[in-house]
Amino acid sequence: MSHMLIFGLGYSAARIAARLRAMGWRISAVRRTGSAGIIGFDDRAAIAAALADATHILSSAPPDDDGDPVLAGFGPAIAAAPAGWIGYLSSTGVYGDTGGAWVDESAEVGGGRRSARAAADLAWQALGDHVRVFRLPGIYGPGRSALDRIRAGRTHRIALPGQVFSRVHVDDIAGGVIAALHGPAGVYNLADDHPAPQNAVIDYGCGLLGVAPPPLSAPALAGLSPAALAFYAENRRISNRKAKRLLGWAPAYPDYRAGLRALNATTSPASASAQPSAASHDQI
Repeated sequence: MSHMLIFGLGYSAARIAARLRAMGWRISAVRRTGSAGIIGFDDRAAIAAALADATHILSSAPPDDDGDPVLAGFGPAIAAAPAGWIGYLSSTGVYGDTGGAWVDESAEVGGGRRSARAAADLAWQALGDHVRVFRLPGIYGPGRSALDRIRAGRTHRIALPGQVFSRVHVDDIAGGVIAALHGPAGVYNLADDHPAPQNAVIDYGCGLLGVAPPPLSAPALAGLSPAALAFYAENRRISNRKAKRLLGWAPAYPDYRAGLRALNATTSPASASAQPSAASHDQI
């Protein structure tokens, strides 16, 4: 039986794990604090046993102020593990600002606001020639989309003409990782086909819910955190052509309209409010 060991069972990794379980895979997961069926990050004996048995290893844990915690704690053990497949969920933030231009996997990384993420991205690649790195833009999906923020009254429309972002539905991340189980190693952008301004997403979501969009605000007047303002300081379009060509993958939700329509059709306001919050990079 194929056995995936996952470090960091967050929003995206949990979706990947659910898909793999449905395919008959065995899943082991490591989180900072252990619980029933979850290995604690400090349980080195259990992690060593899982590493010795896993056929595949995936990390979704982001770097912290001290660097990548998984590599710091288990990098040599992961590199020496018998698993023939290693994956890492990275961020397209490693590309920095491109002024709205398209960017692919050949671009230099490390010049943007995510220097720690870029360092982790490169360090995972250095583990060997069987590593797949998945660079992800703004992640959205059930319980975590513009629709949920509109319902909660937490949306802003920022007056930034020409600002464009890429996005990806969480189910398309899972689909891309699964496609890469039998595809060549390397770095892959997993993004939708149509980068768009944030305001367009909010306007479309408000239309689906039948509410008026919020007024336009200047960035400094929108009550945004420094991290959110730094996010808006970058502007890029992410190319997904490599993943399409080499993995045979294509997003089931090729743009935000398709993704939001599907979420609106399957999520009632009551169930949306019951969804847990999940903080991460570059949400739409």
